Amino acid sequence: MHATQRQEYVDFVTAATPKLRRTAYLLTGGDAHRADDVVQQTLTRLYVQWGRARAADDIGAYVHRMLVNAFRQERRARWFGVRLLDRPPEPEPGGAPPTDAVVDTVAVRAALAAVPPGQRVVLVLRFYADLSVEQTAEVLGCSAGNVKSQTARGLAALRRQLPLADPTEVTR
Repeated sequence: MHATQRQEYVDFVTAATPKLRRTAYLLTGGDAHRADDVVQQTLTRLYVQWGRARAADDIGAYVHRMLVNAFRQERRARWFGVRLLDRPPEPEPGGAPPTDAVVDTVAVRAALAAVPPGQRVVLVLRFYADLSVEQTAEVLGCSAGNVKSQTARGLAALRRQLPLADPTEVTR
């Protein structure tokens, strides 16, 4: 890789890594360590394929596809089910009490983690990564109709996980 290509890669990775990490975090159901592994695999493959990636029409969609593929591959790995701890570590004492926004964020992430993985991928790409139906279909290698149906099913599953206290609060 030439110095200019290497610098392009570094610039792209520097700008894209925070969003890729947040996307991977949501895909993995809130497991920051697995998310970092998925992003690292994605960026390593991106480095190897940088010549092809930089020539893509939409490099963002190209990298998101790589991220989803790395997530799927990581889920199929034998060690996926291995748990090193029987429960999550306790939070540090003395922290500020959570605000309503933090509680809502935690509840949404927990509910998203309970959505089936295929639907979770579609929801994260559509509503978090802000990809269009067509871009999401391209990333996943499926039809736009499939993305729409998985989105509808995923949103229904998410709503079942997050029932509203007062259903009259939401207006369309």
